[in-house]
Amino acid sequence: MDDRFELYDLKVEVVEGDRPFVCSHHVGDYFLVEGENLVFPENNSFSMYALAALLPLLPAKQRVTDENDWMHTDAYIACPDPNCGARFHIKRIGKRVFSHHEVTVVPLEKR
Repeated sequence: MDDRFELYDLKVEVVEGDRPFVCSHHVGDYFLVEGENLVFPENNSFSMYALAALLPLLPAKQRVTDENDWMHTDAYIACPDPNCGARFHIKRIGKRVFSHHEVTVVPLEKR
């Protein structure tokens, strides 16, 4: 049985919004999502509050979505601090192939 599936790799980058930043964000700061891993470049920091706001969206952005689904089109997320103008751009940058049996011990049911 073929148990392969694809996930998008993501780049989450700080971009300017319409107001000044009040948090510790810097335009161009980013991290990558590769499978289940968050990859931070050397000497790059990222706010844990912003990360907490972004984390629930990342697994959905990794998956193939219908073109009519808002998750397919919406890629800019506001900083969770209502006084901060920072935005975070979630961009799909590639795909990886995974096998069900390599990421879980729960067996697939026969189809």
